Amino acid sequence: MENIKSEIENLRKTLQYHSNRYYNDDAPEIEDYEYDMMMRRLKELEEQHPEFDSPDSPTKRVGGKADNSFESVIHTVRMESLQDAFSKEELYDFEKRVLETEKKPRYCVEPKIDGLSVSLEYENGVFVRGSTRGDGDVGEDVSGNLRVIHNVPLMLKKQIPYLEVRGEVYMPKKSFARVVDRQLLNGEKPFKNPRNAAAGSLRQKDSSVTAGRGLDIFVFNIQQITGATLKSHKESLDFLKELGFNTIPGYTLANSMDEAAELIEKIGEKRGELEFDIDGAVIKIDDFEMRSSLGSTSKFPKWAVAYKYPPEEKQTKLLDIEIAVGRTGVLTPTAVLEPVHLAGTTVSRATLHNQDFINEKGIAIGDTVTVRKAGDIIPEVLCVNEKSGQEIFRYPEICPSCGSEVVRENGESAIRCINPDCPAQLLRNLIHFCSRDAMDIEGLGPAILENFVENGLIKRTEDIYALTYDKIESAQLEGFKKKSINNIISSVEKSKDNDLAKLIFALGIRHIGAKAGKLLAEHFKTMEKIMNADVSDILEIDGFGEIMAVSVVDFFKNEDSKILIGSLRENGVNMNAKAVVNDNRFAGKIFVLTGTLPTLKRAEASKMIESFGGKTSSSVSKKTSYVLAGEEAGSKLDKANALGIEVISEEKFMEMIK
Repeated sequence: MENIKSEIENLRKTLQYHSNRYYNDDAPEIEDYEYDMMMRRLKELEEQHPEFDSPDSPTKRVGGKADNSFESVIHTVRMESLQDAFSKEELYDFEKRVLETEKKPRYCVEPKIDGLSVSLEYENGVFVRGSTRGDGDVGEDVSGNLRVIHNVPLMLKKQIPYLEVRGEVYMPKKSFARVVDRQLLNGEKPFKNPRNAAAGSLRQKDSSVTAGRGLDIFVFNIQQITGATLKSHKESLDFLKELGFNTIPGYTLANSMDEAAELIEKIGEKRGELEFDIDGAVIKIDDFEMRSSLGSTSKFPKWAVAYKYPPEEKQTKLLDIEIAVGRTGVLTPTAVLEPVHLAGTTVSRATLHNQDFINEKGIAIGDTVTVRKAGDIIPEVLCVNEKSGQEIFRYPEICPSCGSEVVRENGESAIRCINPDCPAQLLRNLIHFCSRDAMDIEGLGPAILENFVENGLIKRTEDIYALTYDKIESAQLEGFKKKSINNIISSVEKSKDNDLAKLIFALGIRHIGAKAGKLLAEHFKTMEKIMNADVSDILEIDGFGEIMAVSVVDFFKNEDSKILIGSLRENGVNMNAKAVVNDNRFAGKIFVLTGTLPTLKRAEASKMIESFGGKTSSSVSKKTSYVLAGEEAGSKLDKANALGIEVISEEKFMEMIK
């Protein structure tokens, strides 16, 4: 019995961890199918051993929770999750339970979109609020980001007094492919699947980022309505179409479970051809009165069930392994496969992640391997089925692009080329250097930079500042007229006046993001002082660890880095911090912001603190001077109280800066 109790506790702990990674961090570590199987096992054990029941079990919770960085929204109609089925037998079990109280139910069958569930609210036909599901009872207000999604109607075609609908925000496969390509080009960790990408995009603080991700939405349910009477699900979806909503596609009525099962099979056969990701199909009782009679459990409605498709896997031969070099010099292996049809497309290449993954799976060229699409999008090798007799594949000891020695640093799985002049890294470095958060050089986007590199106009980063009208015109590149050339030259010239923080980030120093670049600029004030700093000097900056400090020192020790900085300086690029400080009343003070402030956004409060000589940090420590706390402040507030750090309100803060 102790073994059973231990297994239940371990399953709950594991599921809660992966639920948090999926719902709240938007960074899943396992496939949905694996999660579903663990959840199923836990349900079975809890049913067999009610003595180990717990109200906190994942089987009794929806999964997500409201993010404290957004305002909370209490759902007056609970946003329930669905009970899962993995076989036809379970569909018929669902029907048996329905038939215990209802006669001749009619079902509505529709695809189950794999995205982020949201609520949209309208008053007199006007969009007033949008929120995430959260834990089903409390979500987060993401109205601003929902407004930039094209298919979210801001005004309905009829003035319904009040309407709340439920929909699924998703990222179309084409949008997902574009986003991942851009992330890989910039040396960023790519989203794992479209659902992960949609959730991360919808929770952006900057709605312009959300707008650029190509999100879409399908609406699939009316939560509550005044001003209209509807009797069935299909009638409600038809009505939503009339109002201007992009409703769930392909919803079809079935008069029996046999018909419903056939429809599910047809949806499954076409899932690879769809422009969006689905992880199953949903069967719902069509009649609203019947739904009301059936009711819900503590977690699921009794009038609906979600059939989950198992991931499609195929075996094929591994013909070769190619190594590509990314912007940060990381060597990435790609499997070249004997083409195989998988989830609607022909797959001939798949990710192998890194050398550790290859070693773990024992992968060698010539092996027969199992392949599947992670999130039905990105092909990946799962395991080796039949060995070829060849040795396990090993990374080359020199960079395939420039011939320099490659290294693997302690604590990292990545193997990288550290030559800053590596041709394979040049284009990616240039794209990063010119990007919005870096030097923000409008007109020098990825396509134009690639064109300039191919035609010899740019061979090193510093060549950007050697561009002239005559150089570009004499290259006789298609599409470059007088106005477009002048715009590029003007934008390059304008970037010379950027703050030092943007330049530091633009240099692409490993482990140094935009915020770390800002901290360096604020602390040292000049590029010269940063270049002369040692590790102990940099560690004085709150928020910097040893890995970051060593990375900065190593970068500026490199002779090529020194040449680059010298050239940028000669070309007139600003090398000094420009922080505007009203006075130094907060000099030496470190603030931590937590919770939702009544009127100020966190970014606004941070700027105000910095303008008076103070600093902000993301974590509470003994070095923290004040914790500026708003509503729903969490663990940071608890830690501040435990350490005896002064906690101030927005009102108190405003008094301090008068």
